[in-house]
Amino acid sequence: MKFGGTSVKDLDRIRIVAEKVKKERARGQRVAVVVSAMSGVTNQMVEYCRNLDAQADPAEYDAVVASGEQVTSGLLAIALGALGVPARSFQGWQIPLRTDESHGCAAIEDVDGHALRECMDRGVVPVIAGFQGVDAQGRIATLGRGGSDTSAVALAAAIRADQCDIYTDVDGIYTTDPRIVKQARRLDRITYEEMLELASVGAKVLQTRSVGLAMREKVHVRVLSSFVETDDSSGTIVVDEDESVEKKLVTGIAYSMDDAKITIRHVPDEPGIAARIFEPLSAAGLNVDMIVQSIGVDRSTNMTFTVSKGDEARACQILEEMRPEIGYGDLDMSHNVAKISVVGVGMRSNTGVATTMFRTLAEKGINIQVISTSEIKISVLIDAEYMELAMRALHTAYGLDASEGAQA
Repeated sequence: MKFGGTSVKDLDRIRIVAEKVKKERARGQRVAVVVSAMSGVTNQMVEYCRNLDAQADPAEYDAVVASGEQVTSGLLAIALGALGVPARSFQGWQIPLRTDESHGCAAIEDVDGHALRECMDRGVVPVIAGFQGVDAQGRIATLGRGGSDTSAVALAAAIRADQCDIYTDVDGIYTTDPRIVKQARRLDRITYEEMLELASVGAKVLQTRSVGLAMREKVHVRVLSSFVETDDSSGTIVVDEDESVEKKLVTGIAYSMDDAKITIRHVPDEPGIAARIFEPLSAAGLNVDMIVQSIGVDRSTNMTFTVSKGDEARACQILEEMRPEIGYGDLDMSHNVAKISVVGVGMRSNTGVATTMFRTLAEKGINIQVISTSEIKISVLIDAEYMELAMRALHTAYGLDASEGAQA
């Protein structure tokens, strides 16, 4: 059972979490718990570090920002004890959950589940601080954004758990964002691949690394709300494709408003030009997403691609520095764009998904600027002002709308 920051934001919420854990134990389940820091605490720790030194030592930064989970794990263990449930807190280094030395975004290398299994064998609930591990030098290392989800999945795999329940502030995974599309419906099941694609293109429910790890380790992940009563039918389970009962052409639609579009015009059309443009961006740690290349009548190339809005200024600076070497013409930028993606494993064996998308957008007068595809995903870049209209139209076009009175 993993509980996010909003689920443990104060003592009252922590008491509610303790009751949920107690109920699972009463059902005969052997339970391990992973917790995030109280809502807002990690951001406060980050601010403390930045105010003292914007270039703080990464290992010391991790020692500070990991402290929120240490507090929450101890408080929940105390709350469980007050309910008569034996519990003890664990920090990442006590398990140990071993990581590499990439402080702030460390990768998990190994998890020893022995101490946790031994704890449960004695009838004690281990309450584990998420988001953190220990590197080869014995220093605390944090796992980056969504790190508590990632550590929960890794720990579930290490103790061979039947399931990893992620308790959050939503009651499952929806066909799209219900705040935008009122007819969005909750999915009972979704495949690892579909969830991975949705997470990578903007869906915020699960972090990409946690889904990829669950897929690799074959851990069933269930997303459900910590704010309502739940049972075995609650939430959404992420499973293998052959376990999914939903066989729709499109399973979900996601959007992202975090992209910036960059176009470089009149690039010389010669072998190796793409490598010369994108290698410096890669070396600077900038992630390039959608790429379109077109040849003009003068045999020069126009190249359009997207980066995150936070990387736009750095990307343009690098491209400007490369202008004399490459000899391109204009450099255009726009961050007034939205990326819309439709995802579904049904695309593998069915045609017409792209046609439906393009026709639907055309009927609404929405122009497509960039297109990219994968085996189970189609993404388009459009003007940001049309994002909500596009989402609703596509949700209806693919038959995803919930029937009247039947929304989850």
